[in-house]
Amino acid sequence: MTGATSTDGPPRPDPGLRALVEGAARLLDEAGVASPRSDATVLAAYALGVERLELVLPPPVPAGFAERFAHLVERRRLREPLQHITGSTGFRYLTMHVEPGVFVPRPETEQVAQVAVDEAARLVAEGRSPVVVDLCCGAGGIAVAVATEVPTAHVAAVDASPAAVALTRRNADAHGAPELRVELGDVRDAALLADLAGRVDVLVSNPPYIPPDAVPVDPEVRDHDPDLALYGGGVDGLEIPRAVLAAAARLLVPGGLLVMEHAEVQDAAARRDAEATGAFVQVGTKPDLTGRPRMLVARRAHPAAPPAAPPAAHRTTHPGAPGTSGGSPTDTVGGSQA
Repeated sequence: MTGATSTDGPPRPDPGLRALVEGAARLLDEAGVASPRSDATVLAAYALGVERLELVLPPPVPAGFAERFAHLVERRRLREPLQHITGSTGFRYLTMHVEPGVFVPRPETEQVAQVAVDEAARLVAEGRSPVVVDLCCGAGGIAVAVATEVPTAHVAAVDASPAAVALTRRNADAHGAPELRVELGDVRDAALLADLAGRVDVLVSNPPYIPPDAVPVDPEVRDHDPDLALYGGGVDGLEIPRAVLAAAARLLVPGGLLVMEHAEVQDAAARRDAEATGAFVQVGTKPDLTGRPRMLVARRAHPAAPPAAPPAAHRTTHPGAPGTSGGSPTDTVGGSQA
């Protein structure tokens, strides 16, 4: 077509909005934020009340937007987690509610959820209705993912934090999984989920595992994630993970799958601890989405068969021998004869 002008083509973002986002990205970069441009864009979309992709063709910038956006950017510049500012985060196919005081689901944990989902789906394909337990569930990302991706699975989630339990319940309801069982409990409690002992097909957990002397560097984690969800107890941070192993040994069916996240430097220790229980076989390590060794996998061992009883000795008797009566054998069932 003749007479085309330089304005032809897809509409471009409002130049004022673009300048605000670029300025915000510079501020966040100077503050040490790991993904300044992405965070600035997310905050702009949040301030406008639109999805991030809608900024390609953004709505008109309303009055007061610049001030609202600047306030949000300042919170992020001070290293408040982006997820706390927006109140949500993505996890697999879900948009999860998040809030201060509850551990924010991480992208790296999505692979842990994937292993649990795959196992549950495999069991469904075999005609079973698997029982899946998520210990130390936090906001409920893994539990809700399994419940929504494998709808016939029976899923239970447990956390020691009342705030985490309430948030998991909220996320389950928001994603159409009201039947998901959510309980307050300590993984170290030997009576936890007693009704499921020996009945669980998949036990998955992202427990706290940071040692006490390994304080996180990032302010978003150090200053905002709850200590209860970070530090695993003991000098090596593995007290809670070991409690997860004990719970898995008690709850899993023979052949049931354990999947547990850990730090990449804890892979050997996690395998060693699992093997030391004597309750697991096929103990190994799988990588997370970044390729780092971040999850323990193992199967509940089948109980050892009791040793076969030795064959009963047969004794030939003769009439008149001691202990006989008319030549009848002295051996009787139960040894009831004197």
